[in-house]
Amino acid sequence: MGLTAFVFPGQGSQTVGMGRDLEQSSPRWEAASAVLGFDLRRLCFEGPEADLTLTANTQPAILTASIVALDALVGAGISFDLVAGHSLGEYSALVAAGALDFSDAVRTVRARGQFMQEAVAPGEGAMAAVLGLDRGIVIQACEEAKDTGVVQVANLNAPGQTVIAGATAAVKRAGELARGKGAKRVVPLPVSAPFHSALMAPAATRLEAHLRSIPIQDLRAPLVTNVDADVLTDRTKVVDVLVRQVTSPVRWEEVTTRLANEGTDTFVEVGPGKVLSGLVRRIVPAARVLNVEDRVSLEATLTALGRTSRP
Repeated sequence: MGLTAFVFPGQGSQTVGMGRDLEQSSPRWEAASAVLGFDLRRLCFEGPEADLTLTANTQPAILTASIVALDALVGAGISFDLVAGHSLGEYSALVAAGALDFSDAVRTVRARGQFMQEAVAPGEGAMAAVLGLDRGIVIQACEEAKDTGVVQVANLNAPGQTVIAGATAAVKRAGELARGKGAKRVVPLPVSAPFHSALMAPAATRLEAHLRSIPIQDLRAPLVTNVDADVLTDRTKVVDVLVRQVTSPVRWEEVTTRLANEGTDTFVEVGPGKVLSGLVRRIVPAARVLNVEDRVSLEATLTALGRTSRP
């Protein structure tokens, strides 16, 4: 019998209405709102979208919606063996594993969003997805564009899907070079900062000070980390991997492969959207991939896992 991994989405998966059809009365909404000082449930359920997409709001919103979905699964008797999360989702995974208290995690990702937003002036940083090109060639394009400014690989998401980040002009130049090297498409991403690049170093410094001020427990389930694709259970290493994550690539393809190599044959995406579900299917085609973001997907996942309904 194979293992089950819960995987948690990152920024970009947010939509107005997320969580509304799952657990409107979850106490997580009140707890998060108390930390943030505004009604997070209303923002997630009703918008406006412009406010929801502000990085400092998006990060606690996705984390809270993900933990509401986690609670629904665990409350129905579904267990997991390992966890992972894409960028921001790594914090949701740490809450699931018992390393971070939920309210501390909300406070932390709110600060993380602010730190990342403030690290680079608006318009000076960018990200783009390079599609249909080998990662080694994408890295080469970034190297060739560095005379224009900082640009590097930010997300290694799946075969043929690599995200780059850095200074706006350098990202544009690297994209042009990637097209010249055979990329099928280069898609600018609607983000407000060049996440997972060296330009985020000021945010990493501020985040480390914040993380060292909150309690962190040993993990009850192993986490496969973004920065190393290594298995983590030791609380003393959590701050290091979260700080390095800010300026380092998210190695999602390797994370997913590592989960499979550890014995995972069932992946459940817990939280809004199906971005990770699509990536996992590309990386491990033989895996069973499920998701929970609303009532319909919850019931479908419970059925697939042998639970006909919630107790």
